[in-house]
Amino acid sequence: MQVPPTHYPSRMTGSNSSGTASYRRLDVARRRAQLIRAALGLFAHRAPEDVSLDDVAVAAEVSRPLVYRYFPGGKTQLYEAALGSAVAELTQCFAVPEEGPLTRRLAGALDRYLAFVDEHDAGFSALLRSGSVVATSRTGAIVDEVRRSAAGHILAHLRVPEPGVRLRMAVRTWITAVEGASLTWLDEGKQPAVEELRDWLVDHFVALLLATAARDAQTARVAAAALALEPADGAVASLARRTVALLTEAEHLLPAP
Repeated sequence: MQVPPTHYPSRMTGSNSSGTASYRRLDVARRRAQLIRAALGLFAHRAPEDVSLDDVAVAAEVSRPLVYRYFPGGKTQLYEAALGSAVAELTQCFAVPEEGPLTRRLAGALDRYLAFVDEHDAGFSALLRSGSVVATSRTGAIVDEVRRSAAGHILAHLRVPEPGVRLRMAVRTWITAVEGASLTWLDEGKQPAVEELRDWLVDHFVALLLATAARDAQTARVAAAALALEPADGAVASLARRTVALLTEAEHLLPAP
């Protein structure tokens, strides 16, 4: 049943002579964007199956029939639209300027990515776990677009126009690790501190890059070029010192002098 417009005073332009409020008229693009923003706000902190179109209507301060007018496919269509909007934001997380040490760029990208995860905690979990009853093949494709875009940005940071299979595999493996770590971080009540999580993920990338470089000539060249730009007191040097200290404790793993 349609909810009378008078239930939504903050979206009204005022009252007519009979005291009945009227909707603010928005063009199609703005109204659609308004509904998507309202849905995103709900999906951010609740699983999609726990959000109804009535909830979206109330959040947007419009009637339920108006939501259907713009999204005749119902909640699935609205969820896909909201997801697409979120993906547009997520795909920009790794689009940081390609200048300065690689680890500093990765840290900046992760700051943006983890801020998104923090702000959209429940929605992020539902999205990546693919457990929602609203999930479709299209939502899966939308999510994979984030991964492909992130991989493209990272390879651009590494300045590799034609990466080989091992380097591509390493980058995609790291992206999967970032997703998994983010989900675990949410499960653990957002512990450890986000800065510690970020720094650990940067270390993880460096370690994965070096492990791949030990077996792949192209990755070795890429790693050498990237590490040459790292400061002597930066993240890579810190990781190297800690790694050497661990290997020193396990002397049987170190090569003979």
